Amino acid sequence: MRVYVPLTLPGLAEAHKTGELGAGPFVAYAVTPALREWYLSDDIEELEYAALSRAALASLRLLAADADAPRRRVVVAVDVPDGTATADPDRGLDPAALGEVRVAGTVALAKAAAVHVDLEDAERDVTAAAAALPAADGGDDDAQFVVDGAEDHELLWYATQEIPGLVGLG
Repeated sequence: MRVYVPLTLPGLAEAHKTGELGAGPFVAYAVTPALREWYLSDDIEELEYAALSRAALASLRLLAADADAPRRRVVVAVDVPDGTATADPDRGLDPAALGEVRVAGTVALAKAAAVHVDLEDAERDVTAAAAALPAADGGDDDAQFVVDGAEDHELLWYATQEIPGLVGLG
């Protein structure tokens, strides 16, 4: 099963240093039955993009909680054995939990298929979006518009061999 792990650049640097994603269990995003039902699609590429987008929003939340992290969203795509990632059935179709899974244990960074990261030109919009999250969560439509502005920036695909360059080690 492919899961999308939200991180920050410092979190990616730590994963690179330790060789592991998360201390388990940790939150990731995947194509879950609820995500399939919500998006009403059978196209696996569309559904995986939706899961990646959910992870990008979770990365934005991590940035909002870490004022020192560079303002670039980071998502690691990694394949885990079936059964390792499970959705919480009690959260069902809760829009805030769509695609959310818990991954048991740690996952070797070497199992990652790719890393998705914002370009530097997204930093201004990502900074504004991170600052607007609390108001958006409170129902402020203008703040939600600012948060949605970060989604206008596509996360770029990087091979795992490029991680040292992304985190300033290469």
